[in-house]
Amino acid sequence: MTIEELRIRIDELDRQLVELLNERARAAQMIGRMKAATSLPVYEPDRERIVYANVRAANKGPLPDIELTHIYERIIDVMRALQRNELASQRQAQSAAQEGGAPGHAAGEDAPETGKKS
Repeated sequence: MTIEELRIRIDELDRQLVELLNERARAAQMIGRMKAATSLPVYEPDRERIVYANVRAANKGPLPDIELTHIYERIIDVMRALQRNELASQRQAQSAAQEGGAPGHAAGEDAPETGKKS
C-alpha cells in the first residue's frame, strides 16, 4: 500500500471511531438518566476498573496496554462529564417544574443574552 492509500484507510477508520464514540456517548447519557432516577453517583470507580480490565484483555496490540488505558481514561472522563450534564439538565428541569418556571430561567435569574432580570 502507498502512504496515500494508508491515509485514506486511516480517514475511514477515524469516521468509524467517531461513530462508535458517539454511540458510546448516547449509552452513557442513557445511563446518566437512569442514575438520576435512582440517585446513583456519576463516578463509579469499580465500574471504571472493570472497563480498563476489559480493554486490556481485548488488546492485541500494537498499542501497549498503558497507552490504551490512557486513551480510555480520557474517554471515560468525557462520558462522565456527559452524565453530569444529563443530571444537571434533569435537576434544572425538575426545579423549573416545581417552581412553575421555564428551565434555566427561574424568577430573578439573569437572562444570559441581556444580563437583565427575567
